[in-house]
Amino acid sequence: MASVEVAAEHERILREIESTDPNCIGPTLRSVYDGQEHGLFMEKLEGRIRNHDREIEKMCNHHFQGFVDSITELLKVRGEAQKLKGQVIQTNHNLQNDGKETLNTMDELRQCRLQQRNIATTVDKLTHCLPVLEMYSKLQEQMKTKRYYPALRTLDQLEHSCLPQAGAYLFCTIMAENIPRLRAHIRDVSMSDLKDFLESIRKHSDKIGEKAMKQALLQRSLDGANTQQQQRGGGGRQGGRKEPQATELDGQGGSPRSEQDSGILDVEDEEEEGGLGAHDLVDFSPVYRCLHIYTVLGARDTFENYYRNQRRKQARLVLQPHSNMHETLEGYRRYFNQIVGFFVVEDHVLHTTRGLVNRAYVEELWELSLSKTIAALRTHSSYCTDPDLLLDLKNLIVLFADTLQGYGFPVNQLFDMLLEMRDQYGEILLKKWNTSFRQILDLDNYSPIPVATEEDYRRVMGQFPFQDPELEKTAFPKKLPFSAFVPKVYCQIKEFIYACLKFSEDLHRSSTEIDDMIRKSTNLLLTRTLSHCLQYAIKKKNVGLAELVQIIINTTHLEQSCHFLEEFISNITNVPPGTINATKLYGTSTFKDARHTAEEEIYTNLNQKIDQFLQLADYDWMVAQGGGTASDYLSDLIAFLCSTFTVFTHLPGEAIEHSTLPGKVAQTACMSACKHLSTSLLQLLLESDVRQVSMGALHQFNTDVKECETVGSLHSVGLVDLLSRLRTANLQIPEGQPSHCAGPAGEDEGHQSQKQHVCTIPQERAGQAEAHRHGGQTAEEPHRHPPVLIELLPLADGRHWSGQRRVNPTRVALGTFAARAP
Repeated sequence: MASVEVAAEHERILREIESTDPNCIGPTLRSVYDGQEHGLFMEKLEGRIRNHDREIEKMCNHHFQGFVDSITELLKVRGEAQKLKGQVIQTNHNLQNDGKETLNTMDELRQCRLQQRNIATTVDKLTHCLPVLEMYSKLQEQMKTKRYYPALRTLDQLEHSCLPQAGAYLFCTIMAENIPRLRAHIRDVSMSDLKDFLESIRKHSDKIGEKAMKQALLQRSLDGANTQQQQRGGGGRQGGRKEPQATELDGQGGSPRSEQDSGILDVEDEEEEGGLGAHDLVDFSPVYRCLHIYTVLGARDTFENYYRNQRRKQARLVLQPHSNMHETLEGYRRYFNQIVGFFVVEDHVLHTTRGLVNRAYVEELWELSLSKTIAALRTHSSYCTDPDLLLDLKNLIVLFADTLQGYGFPVNQLFDMLLEMRDQYGEILLKKWNTSFRQILDLDNYSPIPVATEEDYRRVMGQFPFQDPELEKTAFPKKLPFSAFVPKVYCQIKEFIYACLKFSEDLHRSSTEIDDMIRKSTNLLLTRTLSHCLQYAIKKKNVGLAELVQIIINTTHLEQSCHFLEEFISNITNVPPGTINATKLYGTSTFKDARHTAEEEIYTNLNQKIDQFLQLADYDWMVAQGGGTASDYLSDLIAFLCSTFTVFTHLPGEAIEHSTLPGKVAQTACMSACKHLSTSLLQLLLESDVRQVSMGALHQFNTDVKECETVGSLHSVGLVDLLSRLRTANLQIPEGQPSHCAGPAGEDEGHQSQKQHVCTIPQERAGQAEAHRHGGQTAEEPHRHPPVLIELLPLADGRHWSGQRRVNPTRVALGTFAARAP
C-alpha cells in the first residue's frame, strides 16, 4: 500500500516538473529530497528521460527527409538570389543616379519647411513676448513719470497674465526676478511721497487754518446780513466747507486726483482761486496713491497704523504752544490756524477715504486737542493784563470755535472756557478802570462846573443825565452843582458796560444771560472799584472840607443817575427793565457809603482843625487879672468855623430816598465841632500840669467861653451853647462875691454828685497855700495877700488830677475864697 502511494507521489512530482517553469521547480525537488525514497524517484526519473528521448528520435526520423529536400531547394535558390542581388544593386545605382537631383530638391524643400516651421514658431512666441515687452516698457515709463499706482497695476498684469504666456525665456526670468524689487521700490517711493506730504502739511497747516477761518468769518458775516434768506434757502456747513466725495480709481488704473506731488498750493494760487475751500489748498494725491498702493500690496493695515501714528505725533507738535504766545495776538492766531489746518486735513481725509481714518479716531484726536488747547489757553491767557488783547483773543477763540463747529466738531467746552475768561477779563477791566477813576479823582478841582454857553451846557448834559428845571431857567453863565468828575465817572461807567458787552457777544448766550453778566460786572465796578477809589479820594491827605462837601454833592448826583444806568443796560441788551430775577445795580448803597465816609471825614477834619487852633492857646493860669476881650486863638477859631459852616450851606437840602438828609450833615458837623470844642476847652482846665489857677485866668477863660456863646447864637447854622456845656460839666466860675460851688439850677443833689468835677479846697488848705507862697502868712488874714489861688487837690480815692483824663464822679465843689484888695 505504501509503495503504491510512493509511486503515485513520484508520478505527480514528475508531472509538476514537466509542466512547471524550470525556475520554479526548486520547491518540488526539495519535497523529493525531504522524503526517504529519493533513490526510487531517481530511477523513476531516469525512466521518464529515456521515454522522452525515444519520442524525440521518432519525431526527427519522421521529418528528416523534408529537411533534406528544403536544403536542396535552398541551394538552388541561392544562385537566383545572387543574380537578383546584382540586378538590385544595378537598379539601386541607377536609381541613386537618377534621384540625386530629386534628393537635392527634397533637401531644399525640407529646409524650407523647417524654416517655415521655425518662422511660425517664432511668430507665435513673439506674439506672446511682445505684450510682455510692451508692458515692461510701459512699466518703465510709468516709473519714470512717478505714476506708481498705474505702474503697480501694470506690474501685477505683467506678472499674472503676460509672463506665464510668454514662456521660460531668460528675459522673462529676469523680469520675474525684478518684480519683487520693483514692488518694494514703488512702496518705498510712495511712502517717501507720503512723508513729504505729511511734512508739507505740518509746515503749512497754519495757511490751511487761516483760509478756513477766513471763510468761517465771511460765512458768519453773510449769515448775519442775510439770516432770513439763509433760512429760506437752507443752510450749509459753516466755514465754507464743501462736502467731498469719496475718491474712486479711474477705469485705466490711474491714481486719484493729480499724479504730481505738490502737497500745498502756492499762496498766489490761493489768491487767484479765492472761491476754493481750505481743503482745496492741499493736494491729497500722495495719501490716496499710497493708500491704494498699500491696499494692492496687501499692507493696508500697516499703512493705516503708520498714518495715524504720524498724525498723532503731529497733533502733539501742533498743540504745543510757543512760550511767548501770550505776548501778541499773532501768537494765538498762528496757534489756532495750525490746529484748524490740522483738523481740516483730517476731516477731508475722513470723508474722501474709506477707512484710512474713522470717526472714532478723529473724535479721539479732537478730545485730546480740545483738552490741551483749553489748558494752554488758560495758562497763557492768565498772563494777559491788557483788556484789549484779551477781547481780541476772545473774538479769535469764537472764530476758532465757529470754524471747527462748521466741520462738525463739538466746541461747547471752548465757550465754557470763555465764560471763565470773562471773569478774568472783568478783573482786568476793574484794574484798568480803577486807574481811570483815580486819575479822574486826582485831576478834579472839586468845584462846580461853570458853563458859559448853551453849547457847553448841552455838552455836559450829553455826558451826564442831569435835570434841573430851575437851573435851566437861569441865564448864562451859570454853574452846575457837581464837579467835573461826575460826568467823567458816569461816562467811564458806560464805557465799562460797553466793554463788558463786547466780551459777552457771540458767546451763544441769551440776552437775559448777557444782561445778567453785565449787571454783575457793573455791580463789581460800583461796589468794589469805584467805592475804593472814592474812599481813597476821601481819606487821602490834604483833602479840605470844601472838597469833602463837593464829594458829598457829587455822590448824591451819581446816586440819582443809577436808574439811568439800568435803563442804559436794558437798551443795549434788549432786555426789558422789569424782567423777573433781573440783577439790580448796587449804585445807591455804593454812593451812600461814600457819602457817609465823607461826612465822617468832615467831622474828623473839623475836630483836627479845632485841635490845631487849641494848640495855640497859651493861658497863663497864674495871671493876676484877665483881659476884657477873647483870646486871639479863639477869635481865629471862631472865624474859621464861621467860614466853614458857610460852605455847608451849598449842600443840597432835598431828601434822598434811603439816604441821610444833606442838610442834616451841616447840622451834625456843627454839633460835632461845638461838642469837641467844649470838651477841649474843659480839658484845658483838667490838664495834668495845671496845678493852680488864678482868678484872672478864670475870668479870661470865662470871657472866651462867652465869646463862643455870643458868636454861635448869631450864626445862621446855630452853634450850641458852649458856656452851657461847660457849666453842665459843673465847672462854676465865680463872677463876684465868693460862694460855695453848687450844681446848675434845678438839679437835685444826686445829679450833682455825679457831674461835679472840681475838687473842694478847704479854707485852711487854701490859707496854707497862700502862706507857702508869701513867706509863712496864715489863712486867718486873707486880706493881706494877693489874689487867692485855687489848688487842685488829690481825689478821695488817692488819684491825682494830673494822672486823670476822665473826671472821677465823686462830688466835689469849688471852695470858698475871697478876693480882697491888698
